[in-house]
Amino acid sequence: MRPLYLARRVLEQERRQRGRKVYSLHAPEVECIGKGKAHRPYEFGVKVSVATTVRHSAGGQFVTHAAALPGNSYDGHTLGTVIPQMQALIGNILDRCITDAGYRGHNAPPATGQKRRLTPQIKREFKRRAAIEPVIGHLKEHHRMRRNHLAHASGDAINAVLAATGYNFRRLLAWLRFLLLTILIALGLAA
Repeated sequence: MRPLYLARRVLEQERRQRGRKVYSLHAPEVECIGKGKAHRPYEFGVKVSVATTVRHSAGGQFVTHAAALPGNSYDGHTLGTVIPQMQALIGNILDRCITDAGYRGHNAPPATGQKRRLTPQIKREFKRRAAIEPVIGHLKEHHRMRRNHLAHASGDAINAVLAATGYNFRRLLAWLRFLLLTILIALGLAA
């Protein structure tokens, strides 16, 4: 019954139809995400929120939060759900969130304290915003976030978390490898 229902929806939907459309019969939860980039204006899948720390740690740039966001919601409308999840996960209250321009003015917590110009510290932190782009690229290229092989919406959520976990393990192993090499060199020089 379900495949016939989906096939009928595909046949009856129109090109510029508003609302929920079916893009794939075998995965009806897939959505069309407008990227706004010239080389690839649209992607099919589910939007994923990825968060890292502002400061670069000794082991590299770790992913602190990753979650699939079904429903193709606007970026700014996801802050209300993502920020409490991040705070619960890290066990601390966030002082400041640095996001891209898509989040401006939509459910963002009001800015406090800063009235006029940007301080040099805030300017440096805004430049660190660009540091998340390589993390997202590594998640897509090396940790299977570009193509999800898990089924349904729960598979999308699991894939996002597993990709972030795999990325963090790779960073941790690289840091442990460096630490071991440093210890071996120190022992070799001492002997």
